[in-house]
Amino acid sequence: MPIDIINWNLPGAHGEMILGNTHLPESTPRAAAIIVHGFLGYKDYGFFPTIADTLARSGIAAHRFNLSHSGITEAIDTFARPDLFEKNTWNTQVEDIERIIHAMDRHELVGPGMPIVLVGHSRGGVAALLCAGRRAAAAMKPLDAIITIAAPSSTGRLNAEQTELLKAQGYMKVTSGRTRQTLTIDRAFWDEQDSDPAAHDLLTMATKVPTPTLIIHGDDDQTVPADAARQIAEAMPRAEAMMIQGGNHILNTPNPMPIGAEPSKQLSTALAGMTIFLDRVLAAR
Repeated sequence: MPIDIINWNLPGAHGEMILGNTHLPESTPRAAAIIVHGFLGYKDYGFFPTIADTLARSGIAAHRFNLSHSGITEAIDTFARPDLFEKNTWNTQVEDIERIIHAMDRHELVGPGMPIVLVGHSRGGVAALLCAGRRAAAAMKPLDAIITIAAPSSTGRLNAEQTELLKAQGYMKVTSGRTRQTLTIDRAFWDEQDSDPAAHDLLTMATKVPTPTLIIHGDDDQTVPADAARQIAEAMPRAEAMMIQGGNHILNTPNPMPIGAEPSKQLSTALAGMTIFLDRVLAAR
């Protein structure tokens, strides 16, 4: 039976819009999940709709969304707002997550009073961990569960050559392999980290997170080394690593992947692991 999907939008960092979809369980949700995409990603990419659908079928309301500064609108074939992509930083991503949590608290999104699960892929996993770490450092209410998929173990630094180039021109360039667009990354992305290194030290922030966490990583990930999963899991007090045999950075998932399509063996294994983990964590609350 198809899952009901609600479309929504709300103001994110710097007032820019967050565009989202919520996958609803058939009955009252037992938790609410926030699914965070990675660098050059978006809410409809690859396995995100399938993850949301799987969570909804397990009784969890699942919010997938475009980060406000992703540069992606509903026109997913292009980065329609490269000006926003240029200004994307870790702080804007963490703020977007917090704004979604606040929207649930205000009954603007499904999830008020429910356990909150953060799911992040690649850099989205970093943003999820930074959010959780900053909440812990500020003595805020902890999240109830975290799942990362193919997350790096740092916020990313420049080598000496890149540093000199950034100083000389004030920006860096990146090309999307999907749209073939050349996009600009403003130096604010790095200046922000330099101005507040403690808030961007991922592994140190991770040590503060009391939340049960599942670290999923493919052992054939050519984008983020699988050792990153071990580093994150060892840093966190309540984390466990799940290595996916033969899994690449996107768990061998095509883009697009229609909801209901047969998942790869690697994605199927990850989805099963996520469900078992959340069943255990939510039952223990």
